[in-house]
Amino acid sequence: MNKKITVKGAQGFSLLEILVVITVFSILAILTTQAVLLTLRGSKKSESLTKVRGNVDYSLAIIERNIRNAESIIDCSDTETDIISYLDENGVATSFSCGTDEDGGYIASASGRLTNSEVDVAGCSFVCEDAVGETNPAVIISISAHDANLSAMEGGEVTISTKIFLRTY
Repeated sequence: MNKKITVKGAQGFSLLEILVVITVFSILAILTTQAVLLTLRGSKKSESLTKVRGNVDYSLAIIERNIRNAESIIDCSDTETDIISYLDENGVATSFSCGTDEDGGYIASASGRLTNSEVDVAGCSFVCEDAVGETNPAVIISISAHDANLSAMEGGEVTISTKIFLRTY
């Protein structure tokens, strides 16, 4: 009573066919994983760039506002320097400087640090210009900073340069 039914031409998969399918799916899995990793790295770099840009913009806004309203520049040469001293609108001598500590580079005013420890200021300089033919002297500020916590591949880097004219009273 046990009848074995066989269909003509019905066979299983060969070992070679199974290996080819496994290889194709492995390649697809590797490509998909790489795409996801690149997307995550890009997202991390974008977040880092936003953080560094915001920190440098904040520091530059404070420097710009104070220098623009300064009575005069006390100590700043026409060559790159990492400190600028000036008289504020009340006639009080103060300064901005670039320095380094155990957390890396930073920008500071006479009253405190302007950049946080998550941002490493790699380059910072002040150059004073006597505006020839103009009534206002100018200060050129250049800042280069990057994320202190991430590698160069994932971390954001920002370089900003601006020219600020002092107001005359």
